[in-house]
Amino acid sequence: MNWLDKLERKFGKYAIRNLMYYIVTINFFTYLLMYFDKSNTFINKLLLNPALVMKGEVWRLITFIFVPEPMSPFWIIIALYFYFLAGRGLEQEWGSFKFNIYYIFGIIGTILSAFISGASVTATYINLSLFLAFARIYPDYEVLLFFILPIKVKYMAYFNWAIIIYSIITVPQISYKIAAVVVIINYFIFFGKDIMVNGINRNKSYKRRREFESKIQYKDTIHRCTVCGLTEKDDPDMEFRYCSKCNGYYEYCSKHLKDHEHKQ
Repeated sequence: MNWLDKLERKFGKYAIRNLMYYIVTINFFTYLLMYFDKSNTFINKLLLNPALVMKGEVWRLITFIFVPEPMSPFWIIIALYFYFLAGRGLEQEWGSFKFNIYYIFGIIGTILSAFISGASVTATYINLSLFLAFARIYPDYEVLLFFILPIKVKYMAYFNWAIIIYSIITVPQISYKIAAVVVIINYFIFFGKDIMVNGINRNKSYKRRREFESKIQYKDTIHRCTVCGLTEKDDPDMEFRYCSKCNGYYEYCSKHLKDHEHKQ
């Protein structure tokens, strides 16, 4: 993307390296606070609440990304592992600056969804967008699901897409619907052009394959009339000859040998 390359040349030196390492680490310690502090007094100070942001608690515009979803210790370890895996893979592929921009776009979109709906939202869909991007770039990368079952990330991405679409259709909270749409927009900002180009190329390849198949469907025959397309399989008794007056090797059945326009 040319616009992103221009931004990187100008602001690339400000990129945060190993961004996902810091985010995952802070998420882990925040989870420990949530786990031992059942009142969640401190955690509630970090959530993205548009009404409280407007009252001056502007730190919430950033701190919400450090609040993980409430889940068991086993699942939080798996979730944070996948977030770190995706973030590290994207940074290695794109570089720190482009990865930072992708994550920042997710933050901005989530903030907008919160203010549009007036309700609190989490960073869940930002993290989902990371995994979708990772699966797009490394579709055949295998991970051990539950640390036992090997599975390619593209199949896990299909499941994540199903979650996003399900959220848009069925989840009653408008904030989560908007946040899910933001994930899709952010994803297509970065991958939309490639998806379109690949779709066009696949369509061209399909057409070329069909044309090739149509041309070789008579490959198992020896003779074919240039005018009517008759082959020795259609009429075993038919005789075929090449025309000496045509410029090239054009073969005709006996019916059209003397009844055709000569090729020049």
